[in-house]
Amino acid sequence: MAREIERKFLVFSDSWRSEDNGVLYRQGYLRSDENCVVRIRICGEKAFLAVKSLLSGITRLEFEYPIPHADAEEMLERLCPRPWIEKRRRRVGHGGLTWEIDEFMGDNEGLILAEVELEREDQPVSMPPWVGMRNFYGSTLFQCEPGS
Repeated sequence: MAREIERKFLVFSDSWRSEDNGVLYRQGYLRSDENCVVRIRICGEKAFLAVKSLLSGITRLEFEYPIPHADAEEMLERLCPRPWIEKRRRRVGHGGLTWEIDEFMGDNEGLILAEVELEREDQPVSMPPWVGMRNFYGSTLFQCEPGS
């Protein structure tokens, strides 16, 4: 069974920035509710279909499959309601872990989130100085009205 344990945090400082331009992500949701998320994601030249569901605590079931880029484009255009999530993702090392920093565009411009994947829920995490409040889920952005 594929499991994902991750924590997400608001980023409130630019001290994490580097010369890395990161990868452009676009994603939309075929389904998004408290029980299940079905997402189409295009990251650079790659594309994926993901299904996620809460298991317990912050652990989720996660199944992710590569799909043809052209199929992902068509599914986004025809099947995923707007607004889509658009962001630039960069990876930054801190405390022995890889943090993924997402800088959002479009309706969520100005929002920057950091996420870190863990091996277990009680795993200690050395907090970078540029993060603050935590516990966000990607599909939550999709459900919010622009500007909220």
